Amino acid sequence: MKKTAIVTGGSRGIGEAIVYRLAKMGYRIAFNYHSDHSAALAEKICKEVSRKNQTEVIAVQGDVGKYSDCKELIRAAVGRFGDTIDVLVNNSGITNGKSYLSITVEEYERLISTNLLGVMHMCHLALPHMIGHDACMINMSSVNGLTPSINQADYCAAKAGIIGFTRALALEYADRGLRVNAIAPGLIKTDMLSCVDQEELKAAASTIPLGRIGDTSDIAGCVEYIINAPYLTGQTISPNGGFVMH
Repeated sequence: MKKTAIVTGGSRGIGEAIVYRLAKMGYRIAFNYHSDHSAALAEKICKEVSRKNQTEVIAVQGDVGKYSDCKELIRAAVGRFGDTIDVLVNNSGITNGKSYLSITVEEYERLISTNLLGVMHMCHLALPHMIGHDACMINMSSVNGLTPSINQADYCAAKAGIIGFTRALALEYADRGLRVNAIAPGLIKTDMLSCVDQEELKAAASTIPLGRIGDTSDIAGCVEYIINAPYLTGQTISPNGGFVMH
């Protein structure tokens, strides 16, 4: 029987690459997207993935910062694919990129809600469907959860929190058949970089030991590795080209 995976933020960037990779691995997938303008992208992904991989994919609109919206995503997945969830990838995330004095309370509360509480909401709701069999949670942190960055204080706090949460959950449920790990990507080519000065990007790439900015497929490959690594739990893997070594 086919297994079930859930991905948050699956309509673009890293999330989209993960959806395609999981489909190639044979999973039935439920993913969410946030805004109305992502609806067409989500629909396109569902059709393309289903056609190429002969598997079922559904998309649900929602905000992971809201517990009720997370509940709807879980409900949709379980209602369509059955009570067992085998893989959960918490990928949704936003950034503000502002100095801490210029950022508003509303802005950093929204970031923490999306980036950290969204992970906690999804894990809380998915747990009853994942314990007692070989299941895998993967939480998307960031290289900025490992090392600081200017104008990213709120982002660093959320991403470091994900690492601590991942370790605690992994320890708590290791004897229940659940593995919990985190991925801490470095600089990756996504929509976020499209509005960045290209000369600045070249300069950034030159500081990376492997000499290039990462691709979304690098992160999707890391997801596949974690799923297929039965002795791995409570760990943070950071595909960052050697920019940070920990």
